[in-house]
Amino acid sequence: MVKAVALVPAAGAGRRMGSETRKQYLMLGGRPLIVHCLQVFQEHPLVTSVVLVVAPGEEDRTRGLVTEWQLTKIDAIVPGGGERQESVRLGLKALPPDADFVLIHDAARPFIDGEMITASLAAALRSGAAVVAVPVKDTIKLVRQGCQVETTLDRNTLWAAQTPQAFACDLIRKAHQQAVTDGFMGTDDASLVERLGYPVELVPGNDMNFKVTTPTDLALARCLLQEITAPDGRII
Repeated sequence: MVKAVALVPAAGAGRRMGSETRKQYLMLGGRPLIVHCLQVFQEHPLVTSVVLVVAPGEEDRTRGLVTEWQLTKIDAIVPGGGERQESVRLGLKALPPDADFVLIHDAARPFIDGEMITASLAAALRSGAAVVAVPVKDTIKLVRQGCQVETTLDRNTLWAAQTPQAFACDLIRKAHQQAVTDGFMGTDDASLVERLGYPVELVPGNDMNFKVTTPTDLALARCLLQEITAPDGRII
């Protein structure tokens, strides 16, 4: 049986939120932001355990949330690094030794659903690496210097990457180690695999799976949650 583990990096400072509280602990619909995605992994039958990477010093606080919300699949809570890429690399070291695949998901994307998890794992089983993404809707301008537009890119070929991103464990470990050796810093985990020449399969996501980064994002998330929550608290 294939063993899939979720790795959730949640060590970011969240400076763009402008809050003294780290954004992953801000309340969204009666639950801390971080709890939303953790509950989805908790309920998914293909996810055997979860590794959570938090800011150094936040371990006890996070353990309290794990206990309060009965997140029994949390296998490890480890301190992260100064950059997301380093935090993921540290999280990879904490994966169970028998893990076959890992789903890396931003803690600040609360609207992940079970279908994304299932589709991501299926794609990773086929290709070794998969990334959830959505087609770009806006027209994208390439700017080289100052505010001068160099060209307009063909949006039909452009997709915005999201998470989860799913990988064979050996492959993503190799990609992160090579990035350390080369001093390369990527903007997501899939880019580390791409630069090694391995294929990455795209999994269509949805616009609800956005990352809560600013106060505007949080306000939008709260509005959306009111729209999709049933009277008994279930997300529909």
